[in-house]
Amino acid sequence: MATADAASAAGAAGDGTGRTVTTDIPARLDRLPWSRWHWTIVVGLGTVWILDGLEVTVVGNIASRLSEPGSGLAISSGQVTGVAAALYVAGACVGALFWGRLTDRYGRRKLFMITLAVYLAATALTAVSFQAWWFFLFRFLTGFGIGGEYAAINSAIDELIPANYRGRVDLIINGSFWVGAVGGSLLSILALNTHFLAADLGWRLTFALGAVLALVILLVRRHVPESPRWLLIHGRDREAEEVVAGIEQRIESETGEQLPEPHGELTIHQRRTISFLEIGRTVFADYPKRAVLGFSLFIGQAFLYNAITFGFGAILTKFFDVPADHTGYYFAVIAVGNFLGPLLLGKLFDTVGRRVMISSTYLLSGLLLFGTAWLFDRGALDATTLTACWCAVLFFASAGASSAYLTVSEIFPMETRAMSIAFFYALGTAAGGISGPVLFADLTGTGKVGDTVLAFSIGAALMCAAGLVAAFLAVDAERRSLEDIAEPLTAVRGKSGPGAKKGRPDVTPPSSSPA
Repeated sequence: MATADAASAAGAAGDGTGRTVTTDIPARLDRLPWSRWHWTIVVGLGTVWILDGLEVTVVGNIASRLSEPGSGLAISSGQVTGVAAALYVAGACVGALFWGRLTDRYGRRKLFMITLAVYLAATALTAVSFQAWWFFLFRFLTGFGIGGEYAAINSAIDELIPANYRGRVDLIINGSFWVGAVGGSLLSILALNTHFLAADLGWRLTFALGAVLALVILLVRRHVPESPRWLLIHGRDREAEEVVAGIEQRIESETGEQLPEPHGELTIHQRRTISFLEIGRTVFADYPKRAVLGFSLFIGQAFLYNAITFGFGAILTKFFDVPADHTGYYFAVIAVGNFLGPLLLGKLFDTVGRRVMISSTYLLSGLLLFGTAWLFDRGALDATTLTACWCAVLFFASAGASSAYLTVSEIFPMETRAMSIAFFYALGTAAGGISGPVLFADLTGTGKVGDTVLAFSIGAALMCAAGLVAAFLAVDAERRSLEDIAEPLTAVRGKSGPGAKKGRPDVTPPSSSPA
């Protein structure tokens, strides 16, 4: 329940901001047991990463076919895995910054509806590409929509999921990218088979399918509410109260039990906007170590994934003579390993803890990648054993990469959450994701084993370096409320309730959990 200071309320009745409000809404959200309502959030918001995985994988696997005569598009394989891939990532970086600012200002729900619509339209228009420039343009715009999704979706998920489950849910949702990758790999097998589909039709249908799936998710997403935390801070505490009360009533009806009393209150001075200057000062001046942590995690994972997996199909065809229409089988196996990492390890991020799990997953994946590079250099691998090595590397790397998004979404104040996600994603991904695909396409294009080994080694070194940074700087955020991890900028110090500083609501273990 939120109560407003009467004097402040009288002076700000016109715009709903400027009031000082004491509330227990964050504690009420964090003490909720896992329920069917939370599954609705996971499906409505989390499934978009499946589309991202579908997009990236399809493009990588159809690169060889697109470059062949009769594809309907005059483009080379290197342009698809290099230029188009880099433009997709560049679009995601720009989109994250653009939409991230709007997400913090206008709300999570409004923006995650708009960004999905942008993705849907751009993907549909990619399917009708008739020249290379058109394909490049709409790959950029597709990434532009996906970048906004990263900021809006991760913000909403963290603010709606109970503290006891935030880590595993966030990891599994971000890891679902690889469910889409499996689908993209299998879909590309069908799309590249000219016995079923014409060479100029199959690849177009894969993009069209992505647009159809986005439309389905858009319909489901209509039932996801605005974040009560965002509503509360932006002067809409009555709406926040209605949302939380509705959730509580639904869960009590579902379980047949009364919810436990929440513990902890927070007093805030409501504001409509936060300036760029204040966001920058908060991130870099107030939390410099956390800023270093965020950059390290994103640069490490972005280079490994965007540089190496974009060119995986080219490695198979160039070094192991795997037919272009068979690379999807290998990548499907790797994608399964990627999803199993967050799925099986996710719970440990909430129990063993963030610091241990983040550092260990980064270090293990980096060391295993060094081992893979060494075996590749010695000529000890074939297409099957290389795939097995990649499964081992990415089982841990996927959990670590997913934890990067979790980390930057929970270690900074709520008012800067979407912008912080966008900022670290954009800069980290730009460093590894834009230069990475271009560099890696050049290295694998030479056909020299040593060049590919170099690319593997760079990715491994960056992952290990990020793991060491996490060992020293990671925040012990497991099972803690977001307001305890980073106090909101709008919080009024000294006026919070007695339990607010602890930030650990009394949570009754639910009968079922998401993982």
